[in-house]
Amino acid sequence: MSLVDHAIWWQVYPLGATGAPLRGEAEPAARLRRLEAWLDYAVELGCSGLLLGPVFASSSHGYDTLDHFRIDPRLGTDEDFDRLVASARDRGLAIMLDGVFNHVGVRHAMVSDPYSPMRRADGHPVAWEGHGDLALLNHDDPRTADLVVEVMLHWLRRGIAGWRLDVAYAVPGWFWRTVTDRVRQEFPDAVFVGEVIHGDYARIADEGGLDSVTAYELWKGTWSAIKERNFWELAWALERHDSFSERHVLQTFVGNHDVSRIASVVGESGSVLALAVLMTTPGMPSIYYGDEQGFRGEKGTGEWADDPMRPQLPENPEGLATYGWWLYRVHQDLIGLRRRHPWLTRGRVRVVAKDLTYITYETSGDGHVMLVQLRLDPVPSVRISVDGREVYGWGAA
Repeated sequence: MSLVDHAIWWQVYPLGATGAPLRGEAEPAARLRRLEAWLDYAVELGCSGLLLGPVFASSSHGYDTLDHFRIDPRLGTDEDFDRLVASARDRGLAIMLDGVFNHVGVRHAMVSDPYSPMRRADGHPVAWEGHGDLALLNHDDPRTADLVVEVMLHWLRRGIAGWRLDVAYAVPGWFWRTVTDRVRQEFPDAVFVGEVIHGDYARIADEGGLDSVTAYELWKGTWSAIKERNFWELAWALERHDSFSERHVLQTFVGNHDVSRIASVVGESGSVLALAVLMTTPGMPSIYYGDEQGFRGEKGTGEWADDPMRPQLPENPEGLATYGWWLYRVHQDLIGLRRRHPWLTRGRVRVVAKDLTYITYETSGDGHVMLVQLRLDPVPSVRISVDGREVYGWGAA
């Protein structure tokens, strides 16, 4: 069975979670080791893998890579990384890394090398989407595929399970297919998840040989329907999600390192409804670190717009505020429900009834039917039954 069929990820942005300075010069430090204190926390939450943000040497936020073969000195060394992988493996946690292969930081050695596989205009590297600190790679140059394959194999040999492909939507599908086919010759079970904001998810996954792509449409439909009190929007998103899920398992989420915290958008009660959607629909779910505790943070503007969503964690879980643990237990309950019904991953969704403030849908698979009822009035509530028997309730009776 593929990891896609059973994985539930705890997504962590390492530079932020470990308190690494993002600006200016920083002394090297073994900050990756701080994550070891959180591995049991992730397991007890119900997760089976760590989806890590950038860990490679970079200039600032991690997406401006300087060296794909070196752990960022702000996080530690190869030995620190190997130790984290081993500690995770001991607990049954897989690790997926964030691969930034659309662009590199402008201080990367390739940028000053006129013979490197960079996109160039008038002799200068081309910036990605106007970001002057990011230089585009030339995916038409065969050396780019050679580089990406070499990087992927290097870290797969070090024990990771797969790759999240940053801004996969901006890279040609044939390029990803070339890379994934070559990597799978040595690692046939490696998992590849493409970051895709919008478009034909199934086509993008097929063309690139990807196992999964990010389900941004379902994310948007979920929080927006709750915030705007309009479950017709969620119904539309679920119907779309069902069609996308017919051939592929999408990577589902209600929070990540690029979007405002779900609790900031819809409140804590609303975040429970969003979590219920996440855990009862097809896909490979991820929980963004801190969402399970009700962390707050809204996306800002400008160069450091994402800082509020990428905070430092305490030294260990005992340092968390007491008021977030009730939500952690709700996450445990709903994640546990999902793990007891693994057929949900490749199930099919059908909306049964809907209005502005309530929705009923069913997810079916392997001869089972899960019926989910979400309401906003008179108070937010969740009711879930499987094969006619109620298995979960939250909110008003």
